[in-house]
Amino acid sequence: MSKIEISNSATLPTRYGDFIIKSYKDGCQEHLAVMSRNFSELETPFVRIHSECLTGDALGSLKCDCGNQLSVALELIDKEGGLVIYHRQEGRNIGLLNKINAYQLQDEGLDTIDANLALGFKEDERNYRVVEAIFQDLKVKRVKLITNNPKKITYVKGLSVDIEEVVPSITAINKHNRSYLEVKKEAMGHYL
Repeated sequence: MSKIEISNSATLPTRYGDFIIKSYKDGCQEHLAVMSRNFSELETPFVRIHSECLTGDALGSLKCDCGNQLSVALELIDKEGGLVIYHRQEGRNIGLLNKINAYQLQDEGLDTIDANLALGFKEDERNYRVVEAIFQDLKVKRVKLITNNPKKITYVKGLSVDIEEVVPSITAINKHNRSYLEVKKEAMGHYL
């Protein structure tokens, strides 16, 4: 397995606030750590491991809750202090091309899990190896984890990182994402 490359830190002023960023390269995937200015002073930062969703994060797709969750997390860490890990594994790590193919299958009536399975993938192909490297690099030992995903909670606990609190990331339901969110809740155990 290749070594994870780590960039220097840089500033990033955004519409959400002024942050510090670092990037981490794991093979051909590059991930971001977006930190509040006071991150290094925090004993228990708010932390979100945000899985990349180009359609939701950049294009404002209403089919999911991803873009809204990212906005909520960035606003929270600007206000309270913390870290958003932008985990670049698009479409639960099936890539953008296959995610759009999965969208087409969803247009025909399949849910998000069945669409991935029909394309020959597992329901979730993500791996979190880079998250461990980011936590080690940034000396994260204790967190308030912003997530609805029980698998992320289990993963973080497995890193011997104390979770002081799980902060649900609840956003608006609309007619386009209702069934998507129901599948995440019923089939994947997400807290919604």
